[in-house]
Amino acid sequence: MARARDYVDFDGTPGPWNAITDVPGVEVGYATLIEGEGPLVPGEGPVRTGVTAILPLGRERVGTAVAAGMFSFNGNGELTGSHWVEESGSLALPVAITNTHAVGPVHRGVLEWSLARNPALEPGWYLPVVGETFDGYLNDINGRHVREETAVAALDAATTGPLAEGSVGGGTGMNCYAFKGGTGTASRQVDVVGESYAVGVLTQANFGSRRELTVRGRRLGIQLADDNPMEEHRSAPPPGAGSCITVVATNAPLLPLQCKALARRVTLGLARTGTTGSHFSGDVFLAFSTANPGALDSGVATRPDTLQRLDLVPWPRMNPLYDAVVQATEEAVINALVAADTMIGRDGHRSPGFPNDVLRD
Repeated sequence: MARARDYVDFDGTPGPWNAITDVPGVEVGYATLIEGEGPLVPGEGPVRTGVTAILPLGRERVGTAVAAGMFSFNGNGELTGSHWVEESGSLALPVAITNTHAVGPVHRGVLEWSLARNPALEPGWYLPVVGETFDGYLNDINGRHVREETAVAALDAATTGPLAEGSVGGGTGMNCYAFKGGTGTASRQVDVVGESYAVGVLTQANFGSRRELTVRGRRLGIQLADDNPMEEHRSAPPPGAGSCITVVATNAPLLPLQCKALARRVTLGLARTGTTGSHFSGDVFLAFSTANPGALDSGVATRPDTLQRLDLVPWPRMNPLYDAVVQATEEAVINALVAADTMIGRDGHRSPGFPNDVLRD
């Protein structure tokens, strides 16, 4: 699988897999649905969609809370459970990403899978975190093809190690800068207060107009103005529309507000790739720290009876982590572009693959 580093250099030092799974304990799984071709028949296809699942502490610790924070750069999108993340500063269940009209079944699927995985959660109440971006240009988005079992399949497939990118999982039917986009990931290794930590990013890239695209400071979108069927098609979303959900993970010990500060820095990483943030793009970001597991538990089944304590990186030492988020976000977006091939979807709608050889210059 091609990756952006095969063509250009990026700032910072990546982890062994250059993926969010470089953060110890984090697992990622995909369920990808690609079926049919030709004219749209609602409920029948063509289908170009899926689900991405992220397990902060792996399948063995579902229900154990980690510190978390979220940031909405542009709120034209959905991230369920975000109010509780803001209130409690914690995240206890897997995170899922899918298409805009599939949030409901994925939400239920995450809940059912989590309860089955850890029966001790049964007496409690939970608010799964599910994000979405719009894939209606290529996919039969109203066809109810993503179901509870699709989310369960993504969760069952979750693993550590190198990750597939491009047209996989929730990113299957997505577009980025009017090229075929989708799922991208990257990571950085940083030293903070004498310790080495990993920072990983996974993005569902479905944003940006062609003219905006910038790679390592070069305005490639202007040079690649041709072959742009998405922005020329009458039924396509407005230029720049679509949304971006990005998840940041680290094993550095952080407070919830420090996680929120990491989530805010995703905006700067996206800006490096050219976007100015379209009104029609819901850009919502979530960050979590896998350190201090359980210290923020507040579920009915896990109420602690003793005082809890958190280790944390001192605020003045946060800059290396900020750098890592910006760098990894930029690379994750370009990875999504480089990995995705041309896709034909509903009604013959075409999303062209990015011309990777252009990057060799």
